[in-house]
Amino acid sequence: MIEAYSFGNIRVDGKKYTSDIKILHGNVISNWWRKTGHEVDVDDVTDILDSGIEILVVGQGQPGLMKVSPALRNELEKRGIKLIEKPTAEAYKEFNRLFSEGKKVAGAFHLTC
Repeated sequence: MIEAYSFGNIRVDGKKYTSDIKILHGNVISNWWRKTGHEVDVDDVTDILDSGIEILVVGQGQPGLMKVSPALRNELEKRGIKLIEKPTAEAYKEFNRLFSEGKKVAGAFHLTC
């Protein structure tokens, strides 16, 4: 699924993206923006929350600056969705592993800082 990542770029199924993306049910949602640049909140991932996933993998950017808000943490816990947060270079590999195992996983990937 995700073939490569470098600062500001990610390649998924042969297509290059240069802005943040979400992946839901194997489909890329490009040009993903958040209300607050380096924080992921509930409103930023409502499509993911309502999709029946079991795991959310968040790629925090190259140095890992993007964080998950306390409100989103609480919502994920309430819904029984496991959260995995890592710098994007590690997160995409974890996402690929889970996806290839057939897990109900979604990804939200910040490509820069």
